Amino acid sequence: MAKADLVLAVGSSLTRTPFGPGVPAGKTIIHSTNEAADINKEYRVDHAVIGDAALVLDALIAEIGRQKAAGGGNALASLKEEVAAAKKGWLAEWGKHLDSEEMPINQYRVIRDLMRSVDRDNVIITHDSGSPREQLIPFWETTAPGSYMGWGKSTQLGYGLGITMGAKLAAPDKLCVNIMGDAAIGMTGMDIETAARNRIAILTVVFNNGVMAAERDVLELSTKKYGALTVGGNYAKVAEGLNVAAARVEKPAHIAAAIKDAVRVTESGAPFLLEIVVKEGYDFSRYPLAGL
Repeated sequence: MAKADLVLAVGSSLTRTPFGPGVPAGKTIIHSTNEAADINKEYRVDHAVIGDAALVLDALIAEIGRQKAAGGGNALASLKEEVAAAKKGWLAEWGKHLDSEEMPINQYRVIRDLMRSVDRDNVIITHDSGSPREQLIPFWETTAPGSYMGWGKSTQLGYGLGITMGAKLAAPDKLCVNIMGDAAIGMTGMDIETAARNRIAILTVVFNNGVMAAERDVLELSTKKYGALTVGGNYAKVAEGLNVAAARVEKPAHIAAAIKDAVRVTESGAPFLLEIVVKEGYDFSRYPLAGL
């Protein structure tokens, strides 16, 4: 967006948030939304289109097809090359995390192995708030519409577990996955008993790093005096106590096989909890936000 002349926002409120990039100053903005109150709420826009996102995009594609200017293809090809080169460099930079053999396990290694081990065409995946969201969003590549459930700037811990069960009820033939941290399972983990009792065959992946990492900078005193950020436990044993099959993984070499075993259990109609003993993990991918 920093290099763009025009920013087209479709299906977005364009609300300013610390959980996402803003629109750089000086851009021409076209804002398409089904909520008229969002127009000019945060950014003064040049053009507004009120309507359903799918219908607006269909109409836009049709109109571009009629008005396609000669020579435009060269600019598009150049842009595709630029994006591909940037992505190649970015993945090379993050390869040490995705391919990591370190112990405790690197969270990005888990995400890499999960992408390689499941049929993403048949997956609905979400994450919890905090670190799992920051770790999954940049690297998980969706292959089908509706296969990723993001919940934006919301921060309540444990919400992913509930919406994953909802997704499985709505799409029983899909592999429905929730990735949550140990702080999140501490908030809502008992609800996996609901999945067991009702045979809601979800896959819950718990990143157990023994700490509520996201709040380290703002809870220094309470952590020093009371250990406020320290959380711990064996969540695989908790799951088993609630009639949910579970496994605990401590070595990177065991991740892929454990994922495949977990998927087989869900295919039998039962939920599964996969606990991964991970490092604290403060490395997050951030695109440059110069000029914001």
